[in-house]
Amino acid sequence: MKKAKMFDGYANAYDQWFMSNANVFASELKLLHRALHGIEKDNILSIGCGSGLFEAALNREYGIKVQRGVEPSNDMAEIARKRGMTVKIGNAETSQLTPNAYDVIYLNGCSSYIKNLSAAYQNCHKALKKGGHLILLDVPVESAYGILYKFAAHVGEYDKEIFKEIAPTFPYPIELVRSAIFHSPLEKENILRDELGMTNIRYFQTLTAQPIYTNDFVEEPIEGYDKGGYVALVAQK
Repeated sequence: MKKAKMFDGYANAYDQWFMSNANVFASELKLLHRALHGIEKDNILSIGCGSGLFEAALNREYGIKVQRGVEPSNDMAEIARKRGMTVKIGNAETSQLTPNAYDVIYLNGCSSYIKNLSAAYQNCHKALKKGGHLILLDVPVESAYGILYKFAAHVGEYDKEIFKEIAPTFPYPIELVRSAIFHSPLEKENILRDELGMTNIRYFQTLTAQPIYTNDFVEEPIEGYDKGGYVALVAQK
């Protein structure tokens, strides 16, 4: 539960980061909404739901209710519960999920904190209904944001002079960056297609501006994965 302890110490910092980067949050919320568009979503599960910040906004802005979540951090889960969610403490790899139960399972940023993606996605796959969708949203390792975060993790801090020229005013907490494991979209696609036999794989992306500019405006999501600092992969069981 090492990750749970780490996030327990930064639950408030997580929410505060999005509040300080309101346009980035709005862009990522639009991406999640776009990924959910046009698919059956009566029963949705959020894996790594965090504080329920996105789920509350998804309901408020778009009328899409996500009432169930799985989250390893007790602090995060407690905030999500106050926002109306039913949250089980656990992780993507080992949580006991009801088989064939969900129309949609999504991992919003969660994949960046999972060591064994195959185990996590297989566990989620079993819990999807036939025809259901798995949605994976996170920062691609090769994107501008991915490179920035890898560089920051290598340096160990944002205090160096170079970050004043390339990093947003309010960068993601360095402690959360240092513990992240960034992946490429195609790495995840290979697991879903080759190991799990998922089909109808599609991509949407946002935060296509350089990181230092992404909070200057709200972006509409576009198709693809080759430009965005935040990418959604949608796959069908």
